[in-house]
Amino acid sequence: MAAVTADRVNKIYRKFASRRKFQTLKSAFLSGDILRAFRPDETFRALHDVSFDVGEGETFGIIGQNGSGKSTLLKIVAGISRPTTGTILHKGRISALIELGAGFHPEITGRENVYINGIMLGLTKKEIQRRFDEIVKFAELEDFIDSPVKTYSSGMYMRLGFAVAINVDPEILIIDEVLAVGDASFIPKCLDKIHEFRRRKKTIFLVTHGMDVIELLCDRALWLKKGGVQRIGASKMVCDAYMADVTQREEVAMEALAAAGETAPESAAGEEDSRSPNRWGSREIEIYEVKMLDPQRKEKYVFQTDDPAIIRIKAWTRNKVTDFVFGIGIFNTNGVCCYGTNSHIEKYDPVAFEGEGTIELRLDSLNLIEGTYFLDVATHRRDGQPYDYHRSKLTFRVHSKIKDVGVFRPVHAWDFSPEIRVKAVVSEAAR
Repeated sequence: MAAVTADRVNKIYRKFASRRKFQTLKSAFLSGDILRAFRPDETFRALHDVSFDVGEGETFGIIGQNGSGKSTLLKIVAGISRPTTGTILHKGRISALIELGAGFHPEITGRENVYINGIMLGLTKKEIQRRFDEIVKFAELEDFIDSPVKTYSSGMYMRLGFAVAINVDPEILIIDEVLAVGDASFIPKCLDKIHEFRRRKKTIFLVTHGMDVIELLCDRALWLKKGGVQRIGASKMVCDAYMADVTQREEVAMEALAAAGETAPESAAGEEDSRSPNRWGSREIEIYEVKMLDPQRKEKYVFQTDDPAIIRIKAWTRNKVTDFVFGIGIFNTNGVCCYGTNSHIEKYDPVAFEGEGTIELRLDSLNLIEGTYFLDVATHRRDGQPYDYHRSKLTFRVHSKIKDVGVFRPVHAWDFSPEIRVKAVVSEAAR
């Protein structure tokens, strides 16, 4: 049986709410403003024909990039907002944690806000009194519950909101990205409570940018794109499709950056390039093209941590050169050199270079942690005098489901003796 059913839900907002203010309905009709206010160019469609069914006891994830309509949809499910057209039906009490601090009055105490929110969610005063100590203990706010909530940090807001939301014992629990502001010690408590709700067959709506959380907790997921349903189904399938779309969009952006930085061989001595703070050298040898490729030699700038990659450099020289070295450096956003090498270090002695040529460095596995990286490329004499040095020539991204830290991710494995019992929660596919 469905706990929530959405049928062709649309939500349309005015783009310019303050541009025209009607004095009376009659004056609005006479002036024609009421017709102009609903022209397509004056409105924004936040949701477009969204339909789905969520069964009782199902944990349902909603994903999509910022502005895709996730929060708008949750507000409609929670009854905070109404659809412009379409219907949404639900069965049972709903408790929603959607916007940080929503429903809290900043000037009154946490204690008073707990009572007000509890009553708004359908509890009697006696029921709130019975659950009050448990709410405060879960929120870890014993020392602050009688302080005005305007003095609370964002983490304290979230803890109190979550504690109230789960203690009204709803049939349907709605949680937006507000969990992202929780501290490291409180988030596990939230996840434990969500697991408890799942065991009790409560219906849960969950919005987060963490695909690992969606895959771990959700039975199914819905991917919203520009206000419409892009895909709905098993959480892993939907998350994989969404991440493929994200990767494709990043690839397009990175390729555009790479193309903007290319220079043709004949523009070698261009005045503009000569003054660039990110390029220097005598130009006896010039690097005019740098690309990153996958093993099939397709241009690629978004990788998984263990993906192979090829760095291809094209260079040219007007005259024959017998002293040359080609090298690369990979830097993270903090300016730390994650890896650097060159043909001289790798024991390739120069013989001669004339005309145009191609150099390729093949990496069997990037082994970089998740993040953004910059690629330096250079050619120089063996004594280090630069012919052509390009700083931050390319930008590329690395994604990983493992949130480790540092500079790189070496190939590794864990082993435990029989006395130490563990349970792996990350699939081998995610490694």
